[in-house]
Amino acid sequence: ADMERLVERLEKAVERLETVCQGSGMCGDTSAKGVAQYVQAFDALLAGPVAEYTKISKEVGGDVQKHAEMVHAGLMSERALLVVASKHQQPAENAFSELLKPISEQIQAVQNFREKNRGSKLFNHLSAVSESIPALGWVAMAPKPGPYVKEMTDAAMFYTNRILKEYKDVDKKQVDWVKAYLSIWTELQAYIKEFHTTGLTWSKTGPVATAGAKAAPAPPAGLAPPPPGPPPPPAPVSSSTDDSASRSALFAQINRGEGITSGLRHVSDDMKTHKNPALKNQGGPVRSGPKPFTAPKPACNANPSQGTSPKAPPLLELEGKKWRVENQENATNLVISDTELKQVAYVFKCTNSTLQIKGKINSITLDNCKKLGLVFDDVVGIVEIINSRDVKVQVMGKVPTISINKTDGCHVYLSKSSLDCEIVSAKSSEMNVLIPTEGGDFTEFPVPEQFKTVWNGQKLVTTVTEIAG
Repeated sequence: ADMERLVERLEKAVERLETVCQGSGMCGDTSAKGVAQYVQAFDALLAGPVAEYTKISKEVGGDVQKHAEMVHAGLMSERALLVVASKHQQPAENAFSELLKPISEQIQAVQNFREKNRGSKLFNHLSAVSESIPALGWVAMAPKPGPYVKEMTDAAMFYTNRILKEYKDVDKKQVDWVKAYLSIWTELQAYIKEFHTTGLTWSKTGPVATAGAKAAPAPPAGLAPPPPGPPPPPAPVSSSTDDSASRSALFAQINRGEGITSGLRHVSDDMKTHKNPALKNQGGPVRSGPKPFTAPKPACNANPSQGTSPKAPPLLELEGKKWRVENQENATNLVISDTELKQVAYVFKCTNSTLQIKGKINSITLDNCKKLGLVFDDVVGIVEIINSRDVKVQVMGKVPTISINKTDGCHVYLSKSSLDCEIVSAKSSEMNVLIPTEGGDFTEFPVPEQFKTVWNGQKLVTTVTEIAG
């Protein structure tokens, strides 16, 4: 009932916006309406793509509907910040960090919902939203908030493509859901390009914003009020407070712009190794290669009394038709033998372990695993490796497709009967495929990671770039 009322209000908001624009000819006149033009434009986005996404999510129902309510709450938090920015001058870093907290907390709530519902039948929907929801953090990005939203949108494509593939000729509603959701971020990019090209636009007049600055509860008469967001979800029991603080700290750091280098120490010539070769031999061995990116941690724990969350217990069980192998550490003899063709295996957060799957099953997914060895007989569908590191996969029988996504370090050992396997990779590195030889050994072939794209006059042509080492 609440969702029905929400959709009705959104539809009325569109009608009132159209009436105001056509009747007065002053659409976007901030002086007449008392609301900044870019806030009005954001209201139009809420009344358009967001309303459509909310409506279809309600029709899909279940976890998708609940997720949509959280997304809407995040967008309403963003609108509140836009109203504050339209009436205040840019605040100091610590105050801005506090203003960002409602948004970062809502982002975390959306992502936590996905993690808590990994068994959902609509997990691809939840993943598409979870991977792209950090786009709400564009308000802290400078000088290129638009490309940041584009990057987050691309992160959702892996899962939206899977939804389209699954439902393309089966359920048009699911296809419409994908189009409606992606249109939110497409329209947001256009909105940012018009009003906030190099970063969030603050008022040149008015008081400096403070942590306690609040947005007006509703626009003045004459402009359609934005629909109220649903109540925020309950706070997760895990360490989301720390994550939210970390995200806010990251937003604040990025927002400093050129000021971020103000605290760096000047290095004189006598301290530079290229001008003093003797310094190269001091201080131990030099690390080679770039350090993996890690988000900065807050200076202090947001909740000192709350320690790190306890580790989840290891799990290896059959749940319906799904084998769940989770949180295994240093387990070198994991075996799944009682398998059936309709079963799938989902391996999550397993470290320094080995797993053998005997028989023929439908599919296998490795998610967030590190230093894991997987040996399996036959898979009739697909083997997916996502968000993992240093994994080794050996095929004893046949498998039609292996997908590697967001993974660093992956060795795939093929059998003679699986040489026709298709290997699809994206956003991954250090991938190698090992082909069996007549003598029983393997020959290693690297999977290309660098490509060259040129315009041939009619279309883009992409070829592999080989660099001599």
